[in-house]
Amino acid sequence: MTQNLEQKWQSLTLANDFIFGKVMSRPNLCKKLLERIFPELNITRIEYPELQKTIKEDIDAKSVRLDVYVKDDQETIYNIEIQTTDTKELPKRSRYYQSMIDLQLIDKGEVYRNLNKSYVIFICVSDIFHKGRHKYTFRNTCTEDPSLVLGDEAVKIFLNTKGTMKDIDPKLKAVLDYIDGIYSDDPYVEELDNAVTEAKRNREWRREYMTLAMKLNESYDEGRKEGIDLGKIYGAVSVYKDLGFDDNKILENICAKFQLTEKEALEYLK
Repeated sequence: MTQNLEQKWQSLTLANDFIFGKVMSRPNLCKKLLERIFPELNITRIEYPELQKTIKEDIDAKSVRLDVYVKDDQETIYNIEIQTTDTKELPKRSRYYQSMIDLQLIDKGEVYRNLNKSYVIFICVSDIFHKGRHKYTFRNTCTEDPSLVLGDEAVKIFLNTKGTMKDIDPKLKAVLDYIDGIYSDDPYVEELDNAVTEAKRNREWRREYMTLAMKLNESYDEGRKEGIDLGKIYGAVSVYKDLGFDDNKILENICAKFQLTEKEALEYLK
């Protein structure tokens, strides 16, 4: 098992959420990514309220693990996620992420105008809307008058590495191409590639990755001994996501390990 994990670790790319989170923990690289997504914004600095933040409002709520959660000098919140599989529920997942982020931004009794402007950004390796765009931006508008914007300052953006249109700046396209496995001589892409290499040389991060994998294996062993347990299934799914497995692979494994149908297993990925 250790040898297989070592091989998997060495093969990880920026499309893996574990590596993505580690690379984006470097403020200069994260800031440059935001500048390419939002060239119209003047971001002078960013800070990390909590990297790979886990949000759970109460004991009955579904927890949300955020890959990269940052705030700029204008107090705007950015949550950036890598999504390697289209599970047909990413739009609703973005809605849930947004709502859970909002719950953390103001305390009970505070006025709603204190809510920060926020962006939920999903970087997808497939075109979930099938329109050929590299970038899909969603704001709440009036159905009867599309020119009327609600003004809640909650924005959801889906970036697509498989876009076919010439709809974005070449600098952003170079980043999306790199995530999709296409290398270029773009200076920022070179920085990202070097950072990925350095991340995989980091012994602490490698140990963290290996430990997560070991915990997953242990949870499977316990599950076999004690039978199906909801907590163990959710725990296994969470660890698999930490390891960067795509949802199809997670479905395959939890179906096999916990004797679930695909329909049953899908409930644990929502």
